[in-house]
Amino acid sequence: MPVRPTVRFTALFTLTALASTSLAACGSGSGDDPDTVKVSFKQSTDNSIKVMDTYLADVKKQFEKANPGKKVELVPIKAPDSEYYTKLQQMLRSPKTAPDLVYEDTFLINSDITSGYLKPLDDYLAEWKDWDQFIDTAKAAAKGEDGKTYGVPDGTDTRGLWFSKDVFAKAGLPADWQPKTWDEVLDAARTIKEKVPGVTPINVYTGKPAGEMATMQGFEMLLYGTGTGDGGSDPLYDKGSKKWITAGQGFEDSLSFVETVYKEKLGPEVSDALDPNFSTKIRGELLPQGKLGIALDGSWLPQDWLEGSGHEWPEWSKELGLAAMPTQNGQAPGRVSMSGGWTWSIPAKAGNPDLAFDFIKTMQTKANAKKWYIANSGIAVRTDVAKDPAYVDAQPGIEFFTDLVADTHYRPAYPAYPKVSVAIQEAMEGVTTGDKSVEEAARGYDEALKEATDNQVVSK
Repeated sequence: MPVRPTVRFTALFTLTALASTSLAACGSGSGDDPDTVKVSFKQSTDNSIKVMDTYLADVKKQFEKANPGKKVELVPIKAPDSEYYTKLQQMLRSPKTAPDLVYEDTFLINSDITSGYLKPLDDYLAEWKDWDQFIDTAKAAAKGEDGKTYGVPDGTDTRGLWFSKDVFAKAGLPADWQPKTWDEVLDAARTIKEKVPGVTPINVYTGKPAGEMATMQGFEMLLYGTGTGDGGSDPLYDKGSKKWITAGQGFEDSLSFVETVYKEKLGPEVSDALDPNFSTKIRGELLPQGKLGIALDGSWLPQDWLEGSGHEWPEWSKELGLAAMPTQNGQAPGRVSMSGGWTWSIPAKAGNPDLAFDFIKTMQTKANAKKWYIANSGIAVRTDVAKDPAYVDAQPGIEFFTDLVADTHYRPAYPAYPKVSVAIQEAMEGVTTGDKSVEEAARGYDEALKEATDNQVVSK
């Protein structure tokens, strides 16, 4: 699943509407019936996309057959990413509403760990032989600062540039396009605007309504390619001082890229860009209909185009090209990607944690894991599946996006990150709408960063 994706966690948590929605979504507490495991997950806001629903229904059938007398109750939360996180956290607060198993985005997991919402899984994992098949980077994404593991990852992802070969042909751009710098990306978008009217040249997610999609698919794909943080350090967080880094040149350059896209009208209309459901339109309409030239987006897009998705597009691999996002000026390693993913976690207040982990083990057999990676266009985090020819050959693009793992980056998975992400979205939104200059947006970020991290900041 994407991030595929936050919201300001203070005020929104008190919204009665969201609270009542989340309580209603879960119903009674997970411990009411010791023979029923309640599994909560993010359901697509696009009614035609049933990838997760179909997969879980199949696992439910397997589990109930293998465990006579045990039942699985699926508890979908249908909401945009940012609202999903809020509703999920509302549910986790009370044993009356906490399910037995929840789907956690890795960017949020440390915040939930710190809040005491999740149960450490180390005792379960120590007795589960399949855990040895998971790659270390995926395991690390589910670890808390206390060194304990709080989730079982179900895949990872990478990001790059998708482009319409038809639009590129009309614009006189090459079918094997691979830009070397940001300027080459922008120049291609300008060429499309000039030569292919009626087509949106490029989409870069932006602003608070897009949530983590704006931060990760948009801003961080730029920031991590600026050269800031060379030598293995992170441009957002300084591990040495354990402080967050204020807006420097790389940060402002990244904002300038976003500003250029929207100021020069190379991107979608601002009202569309700030629609929380715009990603659904991109995957379901704009790309398949050849109305978008370039999309800075994730490896999971083809899940929306597979048979049974409601947006079947078997020709996508012939009609779309793939290119790595270049670093700002072509500096080594020449390309950049961000990786995240989701995990299955057991709430601290779950009534049936043992049953919940048994369900995880059923989901994560090699056969089921492979089935899931292929169904949701995910990148395998199990070494046995990654080597399986059936996975490698399952879908065009898997090899391209798996190759990007060599040059990918992971978000700083610390409790303050969700609030830092919101501060980034606010800065992006300011330059997208034109309400703020790059310098004003950067200063606003610094102020928000200090507030989000209790002034644990450093300038570089």
